[in-house]
Amino acid sequence: MSLTPSNMMPLGTKAPDFTLPDTVSGKDVSLADVKGDKATVVMFICNHCPYVVHIKAELAAVADRYLPQGVGFVAISSNDVETHPDDAPEKMTEFAQANGFKFPYLYDESQAVAKAYDAACTPDIYVFDEKLKCAYRGQLDSSRPGNDEPVTGADLRASLDSILEGDMIPEEAQTPSQGCNIKWKAA
Repeated sequence: MSLTPSNMMPLGTKAPDFTLPDTVSGKDVSLADVKGDKATVVMFICNHCPYVVHIKAELAAVADRYLPQGVGFVAISSNDVETHPDDAPEKMTEFAQANGFKFPYLYDESQAVAKAYDAACTPDIYVFDEKLKCAYRGQLDSSRPGNDEPVTGADLRASLDSILEGDMIPEEAQTPSQGCNIKWKAA
């Protein structure tokens, strides 16, 4: 496992569009399909990463809290399933169902969407405002496997609360996420 920080997309960047297969519903899902009226959360995750496994319940809890408030959520896995078969689409379906995800869990087989977002690690979390401009990118919270800090979702929750209240999220309040590197396909 290689500890990798997120690349921190520039604030104000328009969310790159996508249409990918949802491993839960079996349908193709686009950015427009998941866009929330007030904000949209795009998360790059995978099944096997210990950093994602550590926070998976909180990802579901944050979505459960904010979906009814006009925030859209989507998770995307871009890992190479040839080298990491635990991240294959059928396993993604099981992972989403086992963890109570109420949002689509999309498979980015070509890895083009991860590249468009400049995603680097799992989890890599982006929050876009109602105009799909990047307002937050960074960590869920400061908990990591083995650091004994509780998983609270504090950073993501604070960013969503700020957006819902019409406030800007200061750049200095945004800490890069850290996790396993995305498993890129061999060139």
